[in-house]
Amino acid sequence: MGGAARSARKNRQQAQAARSVAQARGTAGGDPKKVAIIVAAVVVLAALVIGGVIWINSNKNSTAGTAIQPGATPTLAAGVVEKRDGAVVSVGKPGAAKTIDLYADFLCPYCGQLQKDYGPRMEQAINNGQLTVRYHMLTLLNDRSDPPGYSLESANAALAAADEQKFTAFHDALFKNQPEEGQRGYDKAQLIKLGQDVGITGLKFAQTVNAGTYDAQLQTAFQQAENDPNLAQDFPGGQHGFGTPTIAINGKAISASGDWLTNVLNGTAS
Repeated sequence: MGGAARSARKNRQQAQAARSVAQARGTAGGDPKKVAIIVAAVVVLAALVIGGVIWINSNKNSTAGTAIQPGATPTLAAGVVEKRDGAVVSVGKPGAAKTIDLYADFLCPYCGQLQKDYGPRMEQAINNGQLTVRYHMLTLLNDRSDPPGYSLESANAALAAADEQKFTAFHDALFKNQPEEGQRGYDKAQLIKLGQDVGITGLKFAQTVNAGTYDAQLQTAFQQAENDPNLAQDFPGGQHGFGTPTIAINGKAISASGDWLTNVLNGTAS
């Protein structure tokens, strides 16, 4: 909910409280006790409303001024390469048996759940030479943070981390500390600090984050994915189209139900 909407709601609530007081005075038959009781009830209601607004604002801004915790740095085996190609980051050993494309948004809660459920297993398969993952960090929910823009800024920072061979650690930390959809994301200073905490020491990373160097590439990549019929899926409620997370093999979306990763590694995914 945006600031303008909250202000309008607060004004409506205050007006309603005033009308309630006026009505109480007119219907209480001039009885001071009745008026006092009704006015007290209205005051309590108003306090609850104001407290609720304060709680919502506090919750929305829960990421302000907090450091993104990197946690345990994921271990990549010898021979695993992180390589950025435009807006895509490939992580794997040369000659890996299987390759998937994973389309995700750092604000998407379903993407966060997928990372929680399958991230460590994917990284194990990467280390074993079984799997290469091509990560497409998209901006599907770019207008769903408050203020808008977190999906784009976090994706740009992840690509900058890939340039420093720190993509996996950066990617995993963002999902581990994922902000809630509709609330404040992390700002550029916090993203830069995370980069430093996962071992990025050069100045180029901060410059890339601040400049939004890869913003245009990311926006183009999202438009291409959104309009690719091979990536469209059926969703509950009868909707059909592109969404995140999407897992694809050879450019075509596959089902992410069941133990899809085992199916991928066994060559039976469809």
